[in-house]
Amino acid sequence: MNINQHSNIAVAGAGLLGRLIAWQLLRQNHHVTLYEAGAFSPSPAAAFTAAGMISPLSEAVVSEYSVYEMGMFALRQWPEWLTQFTHAERTQKLFSQRGSLVIAHPQDQSELHQLEQELAFILGAPRGYRRINQQEIQQLEPDIHSTFQSGLLLEDEGHLNNRDLLDELFAEINLLGGQCIDHCPVQVKPHQVITGEGVRQYDLVIDCRGLGAKSLANKLRGVRGETLHVETREINLQRPVRLMHPRYQLYIVPKPNHRFIIGATQIESEDRSPMSLQSSLELSSALYTLSPAFAEARILEMDVNLRPAFMDNMPKVTAEDGLIQANGLFRHGYLLAPAVVSNVLAQILNSTDKPFNSLLTGENC
Repeated sequence: MNINQHSNIAVAGAGLLGRLIAWQLLRQNHHVTLYEAGAFSPSPAAAFTAAGMISPLSEAVVSEYSVYEMGMFALRQWPEWLTQFTHAERTQKLFSQRGSLVIAHPQDQSELHQLEQELAFILGAPRGYRRINQQEIQQLEPDIHSTFQSGLLLEDEGHLNNRDLLDELFAEINLLGGQCIDHCPVQVKPHQVITGEGVRQYDLVIDCRGLGAKSLANKLRGVRGETLHVETREINLQRPVRLMHPRYQLYIVPKPNHRFIIGATQIESEDRSPMSLQSSLELSSALYTLSPAFAEARILEMDVNLRPAFMDNMPKVTAEDGLIQANGLFRHGYLLAPAVVSNVLAQILNSTDKPFNSLLTGENC
């Protein structure tokens, strides 16, 4: 791919991938136009609904090993990226790396034991996690109910304040001179972006439209996810907490301003209708068992979105002259985006070192 400095590049889709790629290209002195079918803020993308966890160990037991590898890459890449923002002192607060805590009720201790065994089998040795007792749980998270007798601390995992991050990326894109066009659905072809007003020519088009690219991306589907957002001053959590259960794994992630995001559901459906009563009851009741103080939390949002996924639930990057397509982050958006973005940038530079190339493109590195 022959893209020189100051090339004129279009990025279709202003979700997480689109914003990261546009931002990095602007930092390399390219001229970038960012198209978005909806609004820039609040974003309609799955990245806005997500919890923003960087949890490679948690995903290692339910995903391909490559998800773990790309997740470990993300833990290194996110702190580095955040230092590149104009207001680095502000954006450094967007990322926290205090680990993740996995706990289970006494009757569900077998689920916790199985997770520990699976981690040992997959990783080859206990690394990056350790078993902790009731006293240590209370030291780490004093507001969790004392009935939890043991847990696992996944020591290196982290989480992002994802909504603030999306806003910061958009501000940075504008500051660097990017042209941002919202409420503009597009179709793409090599070197072309097709809008309602006609065809625009570019040196390169990068398609990051998620489900908006279904007509081009073979076997792309939407997977429904549901999250509950609550607010309370009665609880403080320092890190994401996962609650093991035979039917689901609930996660609770602390956010700024005494907010928490709770999720567990992954539904094979492209239904965008509001959250079901069953889902809201499961999320709320599990939250209450974590700490009865959540009973007085105020429900701020019941959010639903669709994650773009291929049949193997792995992301893909395809490149041809004039067009790169990057898609399929599934429910691993913030975990896998650094690997995908780094690969896309390497494709543009025609670098011999393309991170995770065999995994994302099917080609040999």
